[in-house]
Amino acid sequence: MGTERLTMGQALVKYLAVQYSEFDGERRRLIPAIFGIFGHGNVCGLGQALEQGGADLPYHQTRNEQSMVHTAAGFARATLRTQTLACTSSIGPGATNMVTGAATATINRMPVLLLASDYYATRHQGPVLQQLEHPSAADVSVNDCFRPVSRFFDRITRPEQLLTALPQAMRVLTDPAETGAVTLSLPQDVQAHAWDYPSQFFAERTWRIERRPPVAERIDEAVALLQAAKRPVIIAGGGVHYSAAWDALRAVATGFGIPVSETHAGKGALRGAPEWSLGGHGVEGTSAAARIAEEADLVIAVGTRLSDFATASQSLFHDPDVRFIAINVCALDAFKQGALPVVADARLALEALLTAGQGAGVAFPGYGERVAEAQQDWDKIVRTDAYGDHPGEVMSEGQVIEVLNEESQGHDTVVAAAGAPPGNILKLWDGGNGSRCHIEFGFSCMGYELPAGVGVRMAAGGAGRPGGAVPAGGARCSCTSATAPFCSIRWS
Repeated sequence: MGTERLTMGQALVKYLAVQYSEFDGERRRLIPAIFGIFGHGNVCGLGQALEQGGADLPYHQTRNEQSMVHTAAGFARATLRTQTLACTSSIGPGATNMVTGAATATINRMPVLLLASDYYATRHQGPVLQQLEHPSAADVSVNDCFRPVSRFFDRITRPEQLLTALPQAMRVLTDPAETGAVTLSLPQDVQAHAWDYPSQFFAERTWRIERRPPVAERIDEAVALLQAAKRPVIIAGGGVHYSAAWDALRAVATGFGIPVSETHAGKGALRGAPEWSLGGHGVEGTSAAARIAEEADLVIAVGTRLSDFATASQSLFHDPDVRFIAINVCALDAFKQGALPVVADARLALEALLTAGQGAGVAFPGYGERVAEAQQDWDKIVRTDAYGDHPGEVMSEGQVIEVLNEESQGHDTVVAAAGAPPGNILKLWDGGNGSRCHIEFGFSCMGYELPAGVGVRMAAGGAGRPGGAVPAGGARCSCTSATAPFCSIRWS
């Protein structure tokens, strides 16, 4: 086996440039570009590597470390978690500025790759600028703050450790059940240490994002619960989007006659079946969704982790005998609420449930009338309270959203986080024309909206390489890396 003598920084750049993801047969660059602010800790190692060999890993300069992580998360969400961007920082405050971004990404299950510079591993330089001198743990640095907010963390103290760390990092980034922030802590001296890497390490590799099929017995159990139910409701979460399960969700809703409400992450999941749409779900959702959920005797949670806002702190479901079915690729979420766990890809599970349920004659005659009544009551509230005029207000936030609904087009995306907008958009945004809704409320991180919007825009235009990033169902263009963030595709 041949070898190539490279610094750790050079090997990292070369490896990232040949990693691909594949989802439903579509192959893309997993990490088509890198953000970074260079200074004490990364300018002489990773910075030199990008200057020398970064032609296939385009660099975009930023001004704030937290914001660049938010941009990477917005980019990842727009590409349905099939791609992300790398982010590098200097040591000390440059690294810790990324911690909030890491927490936001991990809590929202968004893949981001963080390359946080760290202090000298050799230590013979003595205490260095910005070093945390812990009195009882000499090997602790501020980068250890990333451990609880990362899905994978590793400190690279020898250049050959990349051989195991990088494949593990890529595995977590492309695993729907484990994905989140991946942090590699890079001591500034080790970035420049050379080693003879196996040439095979830099061969192109494709990481397939797999669809986990449901267990047949679980589907049979779910059908039995459906047959025993009279007032079921579906709660659609972000997993519906990441599984591209929109058609399957609509087929289940219309095929059985089950209403659907949507969490913040799942907003826009039900497409083309307005007669079964309850709109936003939970504490900040619609009155229609709340009323149906209160009466439900069966709750089917699809791709949602059922946080306190979704359950109203365990006060939303009033039927004393209410049962739960949880369809989720992550077992941690599938077992919540004492649910019947269907640990599987959302689309495959919904398709299997539809086939089995139709064979069993699952139906809920007359239930649509109750749903329509709840919808009509909510529509009256919207017209008077949200879209109506209010004394002393030139224009209310509800009226702003009304205008956005009227003006948005199929390839537009609305981005919101923290404050009143997430709740109001959850209630009022209309994705019937195909427009997208991107609400970050898992961490409710202020300052997320603008940088995440840049990430969404980069995904729509193609980041790093022509065709490098095109969201499913989104706009396409032939931008080059230089023009991608500024092309003429409409950006809302």
